[in-house]
Amino acid sequence: MSGFDYDLFVIGAGSGGVRAARISASHGARVAIAEEHRVGGTCVIRGCVPKKMLVYGSMFAEELSHAENYGWTIEGKSFDWAKLRDFVNADVDRLEGLYGKTLASHEVELFAERATITGPNSVKLASGREITAAHILIAVGGWPAMPAFSGVEHCISSNEVFHLETQPKSLMVVGGGYIAMEFAGVFNALGSEVTVINRSDCVLRGYDEQVVERMLHIAMGRGIVFRMNSEVASVEKQDDGSLLVDLGGTEKVKVDQVLVATGRSAKTAGLGLECVGIELGKGGAIPVDEYSRTNCPSIYAVGDVTDRVQLTPVAIREGHAFADTVFGKNPRTVDYENIPSAVFCQPPLAGVGLTEQEAKETHGKVKTYVAEFRPMKNLYSPHAERGLYKMVVDEVTEKILGIHMIGPEAPEILQIAAVALKAGLTKQAFDETVALHPSMAEELVLLK
Repeated sequence: MSGFDYDLFVIGAGSGGVRAARISASHGARVAIAEEHRVGGTCVIRGCVPKKMLVYGSMFAEELSHAENYGWTIEGKSFDWAKLRDFVNADVDRLEGLYGKTLASHEVELFAERATITGPNSVKLASGREITAAHILIAVGGWPAMPAFSGVEHCISSNEVFHLETQPKSLMVVGGGYIAMEFAGVFNALGSEVTVINRSDCVLRGYDEQVVERMLHIAMGRGIVFRMNSEVASVEKQDDGSLLVDLGGTEKVKVDQVLVATGRSAKTAGLGLECVGIELGKGGAIPVDEYSRTNCPSIYAVGDVTDRVQLTPVAIREGHAFADTVFGKNPRTVDYENIPSAVFCQPPLAGVGLTEQEAKETHGKVKTYVAEFRPMKNLYSPHAERGLYKMVVDEVTEKILGIHMIGPEAPEILQIAAVALKAGLTKQAFDETVALHPSMAEELVLLK
């Protein structure tokens, strides 16, 4: 690989890019990485990590309401949005520093500027410097997709929500995906009036319909208003700073803030891919083979910028597999079957494997086992909410095809249940497992 400035040049220092850079360097490669925003990418800087911290912060509202029934007297309780916001952002700063130290400790050179591709083995930095590399890895991730309605510039995306000066008294969330549901839950719990606008009658596509229906029932019981089959026609900023949202026809709604969460697109615009003959797919995504290689042999891509699964743990595995394949003399691919996922609404929901509908379409006859229960910790809650656990199995073999749940700590419980699904276990393995009582998780081994 002599003759090149580096063995590997990574564009994008998010979860996938950093893992690929670190592992490649550990294999002896000379590595550089460029990041035009902040080291850590979507997950650490403006995604899963700060969002989960907001979820934790907002959950205290519910926990404090339970506390009095358990003998606690809490006087003068109040909430300070700025304090939570600053605490979350301070921890993001801390994590960004750790990511930077990880790169430095592996002697990966970091360029804090934008890089674009100029050829199969060359990139150009925003400063004008041109660099050559034997291999180029694109790991720039995704970016919020903003719809083209009049006044969209007055709205915020999930990028800006972590930096709001004040908590909105009224918030309109546009979208029906996991980002929309999570932020709707956060601000509803913190006391904001939340309205969700969705252009269809379905939210959280890809999750089990019965679990999603339970989520909607609980969310509406907590005060979130859902406007299905609705779209924003325009947004007009008022003199007092509020926003007047036109939902079509004569109906207009006045809110303090509009959060657009209608999806994310691969951040490939202006990256220079056309100069190496890489044609983009849907949403600007980069098509790659099972080894993350594009149609240009020296250029690879991992993470949300590709046309595969957009999840942080997946990007990390893709980055690691790339490094082992190219520099570790150990060709590896990533298994995309039975990947668990969660939505941190309140309470959260999670799933792994096939939904009931998907199982019927692919396996024909299936059986479902469902447990509905009121979590013990919510016994004195003003919300009579019931959790729901669901197992989908093949009717003949009883091999587990999918597990889906909603309730407190559902993602924590599902993670270990996903191991059973990955191992190809049958429901009998759950039936033969002694219940851990009293717990919510025991419902999984008591399904009838």
